[in-house]
Amino acid sequence: MLLVASYIFYAAWDWRFLSILFIIATVDYFCGLKIYESGDERIRNFFLILSITVNLCFLGFFKYFDFFSTNLAAFLGHFSLKIHPLILKIALPLGISFYTFRSMSYTIDVYTGKMKPTRNYLDYALFVAFFPVLLAGPITKASDFLPQIISSRKLNLNSFYEGCYLMFWGLFQKVFIADNLTKIADPLFNSPPPYNGVMILLAIYAFAFQIYCDFAGYSNIARGLSKCMGFDIVVNFNLPYFSTNPKEFWRRWHISLSTWLHDYLFSPIAFSKRGWGKWGVIFALMVTFILCGFWHGAAWTFIIWGAYQGILLATQVLLEPRFKKMPLQKNIFVKKIWFFIKVVFFFHLVCFGWLLFRAQSLTQAYRMTEALICNFKFTNGSEIKFISISLIFYTCILIIIQIFQFLKNDHLFILKTKPALRAAFYVVCFCLLTIFGVSGGKEFIYFQF
Repeated sequence: MLLVASYIFYAAWDWRFLSILFIIATVDYFCGLKIYESGDERIRNFFLILSITVNLCFLGFFKYFDFFSTNLAAFLGHFSLKIHPLILKIALPLGISFYTFRSMSYTIDVYTGKMKPTRNYLDYALFVAFFPVLLAGPITKASDFLPQIISSRKLNLNSFYEGCYLMFWGLFQKVFIADNLTKIADPLFNSPPPYNGVMILLAIYAFAFQIYCDFAGYSNIARGLSKCMGFDIVVNFNLPYFSTNPKEFWRRWHISLSTWLHDYLFSPIAFSKRGWGKWGVIFALMVTFILCGFWHGAAWTFIIWGAYQGILLATQVLLEPRFKKMPLQKNIFVKKIWFFIKVVFFFHLVCFGWLLFRAQSLTQAYRMTEALICNFKFTNGSEIKFISISLIFYTCILIIIQIFQFLKNDHLFILKTKPALRAAFYVVCFCLLTIFGVSGGKEFIYFQF
């Protein structure tokens, strides 16, 4: 029933792309069996390569063909070889970046012996196409999710309540916070130069919370739906803007993707370069995060964003030994102030990354960075004041809730508060949703990835 529901859900967008889901599920199901059953290493390698090739060919064709075609034509143009690039302009199948990675994790885990393959084709097809996580994750690993599909599920009222809360909070993050912040970020990022540095900074702040609430909101809705059906999906965001360094950020941001990249990309590369010492780790980080940026989209801005994240992590690897030699601060008050300073400083490093991520071109990213440094002026006083108040209004509840989540180390602390306080929270959020929420069903940002 869930498999049929998932296929109907995906077909509601475009039924023709169901063929991709079917081919990927079928190929990887049989490859998993062949890898497990064969004692010949050459045969095991062949079916692993076949699985990865099929997934990457689908992903590469639909997502990157036009990018490579355009850039190849531009490159040849530098040598006076003028060709007209072949642009297919094919619609990107929704969720293809997510379900190809999800399916590849299965055959790789079977190959490395981390799990045994399932012999029930329908169970595996559901793992690939499970509708709550189909379009934008989290990227559930086969070793975590397939056992839940195979075993019987026990529904209970507490899980149902938690699921309803996650869906409500995810809807609030999307419709009230993210979609309203779009009205601030988009006009500024879509405007031509010259730019005002203060306005650009506000636009970056707006986009930082927009992309977080948009994606975390989807993940919460997916987790909530799954909980109501007896499935437990991994937490995808764990208060990322409380991070104080790059490693911590990637343990908190898009956790399912960073875990996938660590297990299936970074670790094999770092292991192969273990003779290089810390430079092997840095090489693996740079390759991993450049590919991470490319995974997000077929544009140079994403590649540069990935390289920027890799540089931040590489810098931490190089400086970490020196940080460890620094004396620990024993005064609690000073420790808290120092923690706050580190959070604010690193948040702005992340925000500069979001400028690279959101900019429409590298030229625009350069012009906006130039404005932040050279044209930081409060010239449009009334407009700056309006945007600042709007930004605070749309993010204040999120910040308050997340401070309590961080202090209590509990994402579901609202469910454990007194009934009166819990009721007040629901009423306030519901009123804000109905009065200020953006109607019309705006697309989630990560649908384009």
